[in-house]
Amino acid sequence: MDPKIELTSKAVEYVKNKLEERKTPQAALRLGIRGSGCNGYSYTIQYEDDPPGEKDLVFDFEGLKVIVDKKSILFLNGSILDYEKTVLQSGLKFSNPNQASSCGCGESFSVK
Repeated sequence: MDPKIELTSKAVEYVKNKLEERKTPQAALRLGIRGSGCNGYSYTIQYEDDPPGEKDLVFDFEGLKVIVDKKSILFLNGSILDYEKTVLQSGLKFSNPNQASSCGCGESFSVK
């Protein structure tokens, strides 16, 4: 089975708007994980101006390139990235079937 992630149309629109604001519409979105926090891992979301490396996977969502390194896809496989706006905050949010728990502040998570 091929590794898979999904972005909702709201997430794609949000990222494309942010790339336009920063005047780099050709840039990509890089998703990943890193060891961090009280539960072990945290998500990373950043804009990527450089081309993908040979250890990267590239996904396309409505013309938006999304880059994930091969180590991170092990933890992100099957995840959905959505844009969420609430009264208190707004931003991109992962729904990850591999996530077992998260810390009280929501900054880190553990995997199954």
